Amino acid sequence: MNTRVKNIKEEIISDQWATLKKVHFDYQNEDGSWDQVRREVYDRGDGACALLYNVKRQTVLLIKQFRLPAYLNEHDGFLVEACAGMIEDEIPEQTIIREIEEEMGYRIDNITKAGDFFMTPGSSTERIHMFLASYEEEQKVSNGGGLTTEHEDITVIEYAFAKALKALKNGEIRDAKTVILLQHLALSGIMERSN
Repeated sequence: MNTRVKNIKEEIISDQWATLKKVHFDYQNEDGSWDQVRREVYDRGDGACALLYNVKRQTVLLIKQFRLPAYLNEHDGFLVEACAGMIEDEIPEQTIIREIEEEMGYRIDNITKAGDFFMTPGSSTERIHMFLASYEEEQKVSNGGGLTTEHEDITVIEYAFAKALKALKNGEIRDAKTVILLQHLALSGIMERSN
């Protein structure tokens, strides 16, 4: 338990889709002095994401979809990213296996944890659990595309792994979770192994 934080008071500002809170707390500085601090914190729960790869074909599967916050920040809004979803009443592994089938159309049963990370810890409580999973064409059960009930309009894109790394380097891929997973896959040496 962190003893440098005390007297936490939370006030819900909005809970339309996720919860936006105003939080007041006392914080002890390194020098021992105390400050009263106020922050706004966005709590939307934790998420899970996965990068699918095929060693034999030297490919990865990514998705492309519209993201309003990116659009509102001087981007066309269409991001190339790893498959992802929010964790709701499941463990992270169950969430991402379900999301892979919904969004990408592949039935995957073997995933490997790559880590879990706080994506924007200055303002959001979200921690995202990241996974790698190998895929074969025989595992394709649908075209994916997401759920219309969730207003998802997703395009599945198969990239040559080398092309995905170039897209990362030239700024075509700008989604942080995807950058982390592509770099993790590159550093792991998995794509250098033969079947």
